[in-house]
Amino acid sequence: MIVRQARRDPAARRPWVTRTLIAACCAVFLLGPAAGLDPAYGTGGDLLAAQTAYFERWGVVPDELWHSPAAALLTPLTALFVHGNWLHLLGNMLFLHVFGAMAEERLGRPSFVLCYLATGHLALLGYAAVHPHSGQALVGASGAVSGVLGAFLHLFPRARVTSLFPFLFFLPLRFPAWAVLLFWFALQWPGAGAPDDRPGVAYLAHVLGFALGFGFAWVSGRRPVRVKDDAGSTEGDRTT
Repeated sequence: MIVRQARRDPAARRPWVTRTLIAACCAVFLLGPAAGLDPAYGTGGDLLAAQTAYFERWGVVPDELWHSPAAALLTPLTALFVHGNWLHLLGNMLFLHVFGAMAEERLGRPSFVLCYLATGHLALLGYAAVHPHSGQALVGASGAVSGVLGAFLHLFPRARVTSLFPFLFFLPLRFPAWAVLLFWFALQWPGAGAPDDRPGVAYLAHVLGFALGFGFAWVSGRRPVRVKDDAGSTEGDRTT
């Protein structure tokens, strides 16, 4: 699915936090073994071993998390900047790019940073608490990005986005943001209740992050903003 946000106010502040987070995630990925670009990590079995060690070092391993106070404080944060492969990275960064700018503008930069890091951190801890004996390393910004999606749903429930759905032959259709995001949430929900998630797909962390982000925006006291979508234009103009 590809989504496009409504047009933002030209006078709005630049989304520096969103751009910095995207740049940081991309830089960490490109410099790490998962990208496969650095010959120092080797190829074949050597590269696979380097990737495994890298994920276990910087990711959250629930089975080890509760036995190391230092890891409990550090790895749920470092894991937010580590991604398992190109698709994992690009998917998260696409959603962060589309929904992060408007959420950052509405929440304010300090609150947006807190929302991103706190929801991502708690989403990973929540997954680890439910699966305390899992030896699978958890990496990726999915929990934090899900938090941004949840916050966006509260802040801009009537914004309209253009989406391409594979099962609709990739036809570009415009939907309210609440419909797109709730559809996304519904896709995550069945996997969240599984005894243990498939490697690399922590659906429970997605669901927790989404709920936490929505709650964060609600508790912050920011009122939802109405988004005007002119019939004669392809993108809506934000109005308060």
